[in-house]
Amino acid sequence: MNTEAIKELLYKMADDLLIIGHRNSEWTGLGPILEEDISFSSMAQDKIGQAQALYVLLHDLGEQEPDTVAFTRNANQFHNAQLVELPNGEYDFSLMRHFLYDHADQLRFEALANSTYEPLAKVARKVKGELKYHVFHANTWVTKLGLANQESHDKMQHALNHAWNYALGLFEPSANEAALIDESIFIGENTLQEQWLQNITPVLLKAGLTIPNPSTWNPIVGGRIGIHTAHLEPLVEEMSEVFRYDPTAEW
Repeated sequence: MNTEAIKELLYKMADDLLIIGHRNSEWTGLGPILEEDISFSSMAQDKIGQAQALYVLLHDLGEQEPDTVAFTRNANQFHNAQLVELPNGEYDFSLMRHFLYDHADQLRFEALANSTYEPLAKVARKVKGELKYHVFHANTWVTKLGLANQESHDKMQHALNHAWNYALGLFEPSANEAALIDESIFIGENTLQEQWLQNITPVLLKAGLTIPNPSTWNPIVGGRIGIHTAHLEPLVEEMSEVFRYDPTAEW
């Protein structure tokens, strides 16, 4: 199997999960209601645990220890999509990002449960169960707030419009993607994006929200090759502060 192609896939997935897990954790103590405070904190823990499982697979392929990979790289060495590094903003944006990202993440892991790369398939079969709750949570609140009142609807529509092109960047193909498809390791980003659109469209319609016109679609890419917004560097520094202070600490 093409080891470099597998590493590219693992790095972008793990980095997405680590960064959005950290962003979700920033809602701890700040959620609009107690239930949401607990939900975002719980999902953050899940995602950081999922990231760790993927970093372990990378270590098995010859990369450094999971803690070292997670906490000693510079921002331009991360492979996450720019969507996940953006500041939380108000709750409407964080919720919409959660909705768009977790639908893609669930489909990705469902596809990988059948991967010919068995170590990743094994992780995917475990993780996809956790993601069902994440997607259910996102669907529930996007629908509630989309239909609640005009102000709520307008905020959710604005959040969708703002996040959309960043979300399309989740499907930025890797340099070695053809090898992943040829070897039945992964279905490929184009197929994943098609499935994602099929999944999110009925939920958004139910919520009374409108997907941006395709003429405005302009995927914001570059994150997979280390091109990031100015928001990632301070996040990485904050995230790695404890490790730099005490490298023996466990996460």
